[in-house]
Amino acid sequence: MYVGPYLRGMAVRDHRRRRRHSSGRTQAQRRSETQTRLLDATAGALADLGWAGLSTTEVSRRAGVSRGAQQHHYPTKMALVAAALEHLLDRLRDEYQDAYDAFPDEQRNVAGALDLFWETLRQPPAMALLELALAGRTDPELRGLSTTLSERVIEIVKEVFRELFPESLPEELVDTAIRALFALLVGLSLQNSLDQDANGHQAAVMTQLKNFATLLIPARPS
Repeated sequence: MYVGPYLRGMAVRDHRRRRRHSSGRTQAQRRSETQTRLLDATAGALADLGWAGLSTTEVSRRAGVSRGAQQHHYPTKMALVAAALEHLLDRLRDEYQDAYDAFPDEQRNVAGALDLFWETLRQPPAMALLELALAGRTDPELRGLSTTLSERVIEIVKEVFRELFPESLPEELVDTAIRALFALLVGLSLQNSLDQDANGHQAAVMTQLKNFATLLIPARPS
């Protein structure tokens, strides 16, 4: 039996409706899932390939998303990267606090917090952020985003510090102390990405840093 274009179109639309209902996911959920895959893929590509090797084609491939779908959600490379930064920062903060909350009582102190921060900075998501910050030095288009990124990270670190160690340092010292800590650990993480601490120098610096931090913020009596 001949089926005209209109009836074929109705059949196709009916099939799509059934498929949507059977999946149990709303359009908003599917959109969110696609965006998350794209943003995670962007972070992974940045960590593995660097800014110079990052392309929207590679991101689409890693995310398992068509180029058209990727451009629908993020029309340009900079739009994709900007969204990936916010995604990474939120994820890193949540993962850090969850990990600290899971520590045994004897590790819930400033030394434990620094150990966890150092571990976080050596993971691919943080390395992706570092890659962007370094690339912004010579890329005018990326520079503004990189500057904003550094300030956002510092603000998040300060917020977490105040939550974990309230009133442990005078407020006027917190900003300077966090900026100094961040600069030190970023430098260490860059060196670690090159030599994986083959000679133990980074571990020695961390030991001294934790000793100094423990003098400033001693463990609370149990």
